[in-house]
Amino acid sequence: MNAPSPSAPRANSELKLRVVSALVLGALILLVTLWGGWPFRLVWILVAGLVAYEWLAIIGRGNAIPAGIGVVIAGLVLGFSSASPAALAGTAAAAALLGALATPFVRSRLALELCGVAYALAFALVTPALRDLPGIGLALILWSFAVVWLTDIAAYFTGRKLGGPKLMPAVSPKKTWSGAIGGAVAGMIGGYLVWRLMPALQGMTAAGPVVAASFAGSIVSQAGDLFESSLKRRFDAKDSSKFIPGHGGFLDRLDGYWAVLVLAGFALFALHLNL
Repeated sequence: MNAPSPSAPRANSELKLRVVSALVLGALILLVTLWGGWPFRLVWILVAGLVAYEWLAIIGRGNAIPAGIGVVIAGLVLGFSSASPAALAGTAAAAALLGALATPFVRSRLALELCGVAYALAFALVTPALRDLPGIGLALILWSFAVVWLTDIAAYFTGRKLGGPKLMPAVSPKKTWSGAIGGAVAGMIGGYLVWRLMPALQGMTAAGPVVAASFAGSIVSQAGDLFESSLKRRFDAKDSSKFIPGHGGFLDRLDGYWAVLVLAGFALFALHLNL
């Protein structure tokens, strides 16, 4: 009989730590989401500051702390100002997307830092604007959580179970096509189930568009994950930080959610223009 691999207990321990951390953090996020209002906004402003800190820490720690503090201050000033939340969300989404698209091509450290600040501000300005939409805000946030979380969970376990061809080995060696497909199916189902359980969403659209939006959101969230992986690979970083036991940093956990927020920011801005 073969002796168990010495790495097996360590892997099981890491998985348990990962699950416990995810459950605790998920419960806290759901609690503040149900609460809404200024506590919800404040939490996401602080998250944006941490994401900015982690981004700059990946490329070089020189300005990481000032950038994190600056993003928090900007989030507080803009988030609690009289400006239209939808307009701020659309602007933040556009800046975040442009920063992300520019990141692979810029070599200046200052430019990379500015890209990180723009990336982080999406969390501070888009998420609260989405939550504050009258009647449907809570349902939309829960829908976005379901799509991104189930995509991430299913991709992880499906990829580990089935293996197979790598998705983008040059960017993320462990991700597989089986994981990507499993994640997309789970995200689509998760979004549909939230639609079924939330009358506010049922009154807004039919099932078909929800399934399509959930599938698109899942694909986009996986693209956001790959983008962050490419950033870490470029600067030879394993995790963005050690803030979340078993997971790394907030940037590691929210890279997929960021991509969905960018789309939501554009949608909010389009709605603002129509109104």
